[in-house]
Amino acid sequence: MIVLGMISGTSVDAIDIAAADLSWAGPDIVLRRLGHREVAWPHALRARILAALPPAPVGMAEMCALDVLVGESFAAVARDAQAEFGGDLVASHGQNVFHWTEHGRARGTLQIGQPACIVEATGLHVVSDFRARDVAAGGQGAPLASTLDALWLASDDGPRAALNLGGIANITVVGGAGAPVIAFDTGPASCLLDVEAARISNGALSCDLDGRLAGAGQVRPDLLDRLLAEPYYAVAPPKSTGRELFDAGYLASRLHGMPEPTPSDLMATLTELTARTVADACRAHGVVEVVASGGGTRNPTLMAALARRLAPAALVTSEARGLPSGAKEAYLFALLGFLTWHGLPGVVGGATGSATPRVLGRISPGNLPRRLPEPASPPRALIIVE
Repeated sequence: MIVLGMISGTSVDAIDIAAADLSWAGPDIVLRRLGHREVAWPHALRARILAALPPAPVGMAEMCALDVLVGESFAAVARDAQAEFGGDLVASHGQNVFHWTEHGRARGTLQIGQPACIVEATGLHVVSDFRARDVAAGGQGAPLASTLDALWLASDDGPRAALNLGGIANITVVGGAGAPVIAFDTGPASCLLDVEAARISNGALSCDLDGRLAGAGQVRPDLLDRLLAEPYYAVAPPKSTGRELFDAGYLASRLHGMPEPTPSDLMATLTELTARTVADACRAHGVVEVVASGGGTRNPTLMAALARRLAPAALVTSEARGLPSGAKEAYLFALLGFLTWHGLPGVVGGATGSATPRVLGRISPGNLPRRLPEPASPPRALIIVE
């Protein structure tokens, strides 16, 4: 079946959509890449979404409106992709707006983007709300890449880490056959960099384009040490975080009482913070290779800092393993939708903290009769082809 996977990440920079032709080859799943697109948010709607993120107080009227407006935007992107690639199912993550954690445990999670809008635009069945079941089962609900990563990167020559560099950085550590899989958020990737780039440029920049600001600066050791003292980094995985912690006021509170850094030094220090926290997390699990994806891979200053911090472990991008770095998460949700449709769990047991794997998401029926297949056996491997 052709599944359209969709997501907008914590950076709220674009709606990513990927079309995957998914089928069974014995005990394996074959994912044939049909194509992917990145569609920028309308400027005014992106501003409204960002304005609704923590720590902003948001009324229910605005949240209701955003749920529909985001859903309509996802629907338009899905309709265009359906016309180009075809489609049997849509798997929509939506736009994350809040992830509720308390005392190290995830209690709730909220992604908006009304799936009914996508059904109306495409006529297809839509799987959405992927994270809630894992949270209800005691998991962190994030990151959800463990199933794809475990099927994709399993090897007997040392553990590997799949690294996603979005607003938040997360890794999935995959060992050899039978080794446990663990997935967790390491801390900020670009969320603090984006906030500061916008502040420094008076809104002219939404990110540190090509890492130029950071590349022109020097790391401030005193500030880096203060940032590394954040208690989250010392919490044992599985764990998850988001803009609820690393919000627009986070850095100002950490800078209080310190000599103010130059804009370039600040960006260089934040870049080093991401590289250091990712590398520390990977080193703790003895990984021999890190396979990176996400928008952060476009930042050469960040990638150079990561390569330096991760050595001697190799750093490659997901293109080297068959998945475009800018579309890996969209292909992930296409796979998760396919698994849900076949009655299969979308997380590896224990990877996010839930002891028992659960089938993820909810299905909004499309215009055609819904005939779910009999539940299948868990796949052995993921084979990616063009």
